[in-house]
Amino acid sequence: MSVRVLLVDDQPLMLVGLGILIGSAADLEVVGEAGDGREAVRLVRELRPDVVVMDIRMPGMDGIEATRQATAEPDPPKVLVLTTFDDDEYVYGALRAGASGFLLKSMALDAILDAIRVVAAGDALIAPSVTRRLIADFAGTSATPAAPAPDTEPAADSSPIAGITDREREVLALVGQGLSNAEIAERLVISAATAKTHVARLFAKLEARDRVHLAIIAFEAGLTLGGR
Repeated sequence: MSVRVLLVDDQPLMLVGLGILIGSAADLEVVGEAGDGREAVRLVRELRPDVVVMDIRMPGMDGIEATRQATAEPDPPKVLVLTTFDDDEYVYGALRAGASGFLLKSMALDAILDAIRVVAAGDALIAPSVTRRLIADFAGTSATPAAPAPDTEPAADSSPIAGITDREREVLALVGQGLSNAEIAERLVISAATAKTHVARLFAKLEARDRVHLAIIAFEAGLTLGGR
């Protein structure tokens, strides 16, 4: 079956170029195009695409809010956010809104096809080097949890990661650093199959969408702070 793709960008030339490119791929299909976030959300509900290639800066509703609304839909699409990485706050906002990854507008068009396939399969598309740069910046802006007040009983651990094992915590921290399964296996001296199993269990236990979502959970749990 073809991966159904919705293109969202306020630049007509970008829509035309992507439409022609994707139309040449036997396993991908453009099912709609939108010029702003509001129209994108409407088409997500109407067309039920598998993947949305989403611009960030658009008139009216921007790509971050459109991503938030699109990923809140029942059986939501995967969202790839178009960005130049000039404004990291948009990147982090999109991650928190539910984006599964990013595309550089300057990247080769052929690479976009592979990125769409990767995200449609449920993984993140970002190259490890880019992921680590985002993580380093994100971790640097993450707030450190406040220390408990003196003379008070410690509260029960309500962290989202409270139910994972120590080994899974180690794996989650490495996912948060942008490592692939093979790199995690090498770092922890385990097999690639075992690393893959640990990541799969983290997906299930933490109800994560993809590796980007796991990375966000690691950031917010403080597992990657200072781990640059």
